[in-house]
Amino acid sequence: MLGAGATKAGLMGIGALLGAGALGGLGVATRVGPTELPQTVAAFHSLVGLAAALTGIGEYLLRAAEGATGGAVGIAIYLATFLGGLTTTGSIIAFGKLQGLLSSKPVAFPKKNVLNGALMALNAWALTRFLSAPAGLGLKLLGIGAATSAFLGAHITSSIGGADMPVVITSLNSASGWALCAEGFMLQSTLLTTVGALIGFSGAILTQDMCTSMNRGIVSVLLGGAAKPKKTGDGVAKEYAPHTEVGVGGLASRMAEAKSVVIVPGYGLAVAGAQYAIADIVAKLQANGCSVRFAIHPVAGRMPGQLNVLLAEAGVPYDVVLEMDEINDDLPDTDLVIVIGASDTVNSDAEDDPDSAIAGMPVIRAWTAKNVVVLKRSMGSVSYAGTDNPVFYNENTDILLGDAKASCDALQAALAEAL
Repeated sequence: MLGAGATKAGLMGIGALLGAGALGGLGVATRVGPTELPQTVAAFHSLVGLAAALTGIGEYLLRAAEGATGGAVGIAIYLATFLGGLTTTGSIIAFGKLQGLLSSKPVAFPKKNVLNGALMALNAWALTRFLSAPAGLGLKLLGIGAATSAFLGAHITSSIGGADMPVVITSLNSASGWALCAEGFMLQSTLLTTVGALIGFSGAILTQDMCTSMNRGIVSVLLGGAAKPKKTGDGVAKEYAPHTEVGVGGLASRMAEAKSVVIVPGYGLAVAGAQYAIADIVAKLQANGCSVRFAIHPVAGRMPGQLNVLLAEAGVPYDVVLEMDEINDDLPDTDLVIVIGASDTVNSDAEDDPDSAIAGMPVIRAWTAKNVVVLKRSMGSVSYAGTDNPVFYNENTDILLGDAKASCDALQAALAEAL
């Protein structure tokens, strides 16, 4: 009866924890808007990593008492702890950068790759000793794995700039999956192993797709991070001609006269919550016989598909939302391109300046259109990658300053009068 009572009490305790976790998750989810999804995902990744690391340590203590810590199970315990620590701190740093609590600029110790490589070699040695070590030494070696992996996660993520943060998110997603997979193998749970493998592989495939979209290699992202901000050959920052501005009425008139319009949304649109106003503007233009399409960069926003979801939520027809490769060739024949809260994804320096932080990244060639108008909060701010954009100062580009939501709301009214 004592065993049955203990089992019942244990089940009740597990049920209480599940309920508390579910309520906590529900409470967080109901307070998170679409623009906070990337940092929320990063925060939850940290919890997955922490759970894997703590479970690894707990399982080792249990098995050490039974003298069964070697072999494949021992490898799984060490990997679950190592990957869990890496995911935990890496996700916390990613959350801080995405939330704006930490600078998006890369920060790292001198000779960071040598340091990271040395710590990886230390862990490889610790793993080989761990498999045959007695309980006391084994726990110390497992502690080394947890501590060094926690440092590696924070250091690697800190050393990656804002331009590469979408890749970091998908990489951490994959790492959390592999941590879960190792945990499932350790606990001999087919379900955990299968789910972990699915998350790990899907995250890895998505990471590869993101790297291809940015013309980056995963090794260069994780070891090198973003390049230094652009400089001219003599080490002096570039200077541009003064920008020109346009008012809401002027832009509304151009939109009313245009036969073809392409809208390039960015994270600024998501932050402002301007998608509903944009959807109404698109409907008005289409009713006037104008061809309106959206150009979506694969890394627009802070995570893949974020802007697609926002536009779909606002009722924008799916068939007018096109990927970068589908629309770039049409831009030279486009009357008007409207860039809303985007910079890196339409930056010509990616193609023209090899020293740019985003050099080599495929971009939407908005500057090739007949006319470009950029909705931007202020000219004093730089992009998330920390760079300015020469497109903003081109002769065929005008700037509409102000909050994107306020500007789009004003455009709705002005366009109704212009049409």
